[in-house]
Amino acid sequence: MISGRRIQVVTVLSFCCTLLILSASHSGYAAAPHDALQHELDLTRAALGRGDLKAADEAVQKALHLNPASPQALHLHGLVLLKGRKPTEAAEEFVRALKVKPAFAEALNDLADVYAAQGKSAEAQQALTKAIDADPKHAESYLDLAKLYESQRDAPAAIKTYQGLLAVQPAHAEALFSLARLQDYTGDTKAAAETLARLTKAHPKHADAWYLTGRMAEKRNDLVDAAYAYKQAVAAKPDLVDAHYNLGFIYRSQGKSAEAEREFLEVLRYQPAYAEAHLNLGVVYTSLGQLDEAEREYASAVELKPEYAEAHYNLGVFYELHRKDMPRALAQYRKYRELGGRDDRVERIVGSTFR
Repeated sequence: MISGRRIQVVTVLSFCCTLLILSASHSGYAAAPHDALQHELDLTRAALGRGDLKAADEAVQKALHLNPASPQALHLHGLVLLKGRKPTEAAEEFVRALKVKPAFAEALNDLADVYAAQGKSAEAQQALTKAIDADPKHAESYLDLAKLYESQRDAPAAIKTYQGLLAVQPAHAEALFSLARLQDYTGDTKAAAETLARLTKAHPKHADAWYLTGRMAEKRNDLVDAAYAYKQAVAAKPDLVDAHYNLGFIYRSQGKSAEAEREFLEVLRYQPAYAEAHLNLGVVYTSLGQLDEAEREYASAVELKPEYAEAHYNLGVFYELHRKDMPRALAQYRKYRELGGRDDRVERIVGSTFR
């Protein structure tokens, strides 16, 4: 009897061990496809990142073979199709991914991009709103939704959306700049100035923020603050020609000829065909008594931009007052008049010449 019991115990133990082995084997079998799927998804993302659509498609097809219902694989397949300029098929894949995983912020955002490109603004707005609901910190969805509102000229909704993003990411540079730009556009200059101050404090090298700060300071005739802001802008981005130009114009108005010359020359170093910079440089050289250089700059402005009425006027004044050459002056005044220019002094000087 004892011997029989021992046989039974051994048999039971053997059976249990067999079950454990089979169970472990089954677990390993289940883990392998998951690891393989993740590997193909990673390969797809890497290939998309380097712009290799062929490799991305091969990897995502393998992922879909391993799990046709994987929302990540469906989403990535949609991205491959989108990069391959197949937006309709891409949207279908995004929708399939969302059927499996409705709160999939990235898929919703990418679906919204397709809808927006197709002119389906309402559908895009709905998808982006769902994306934000799914992930309240999904910055890209806030930005896309705000830009969508801007394209619809709905500034209040765009402002509110940018503020929503800043509530979760207070130092988000693009949101801060876009918000400040909209606040300035809608006339809320105080709020715009405060937003720009936040932006330049968090991102001291944000050239566009400094440039907008300078523009706003100029509008309120605060030339000291404007000049400071423009100097910060060009320090951050030396080829920001409009900042150089505006700074040069401020210096010219303040009688700082050497500083104005330097800034206008910087403009022309980066953009030689900037007619307005040539004109203002001509004014600076005239004030310095460098008449040959002044004439050259005035003539360049007229040549580069023949429809530039002010350039013709300034060249006419130069010929009249500094070259004492009335025929050439009258030719420039005539062109100035043809382009719509009106000046009482010119009318008095030329009289019936224009009639």
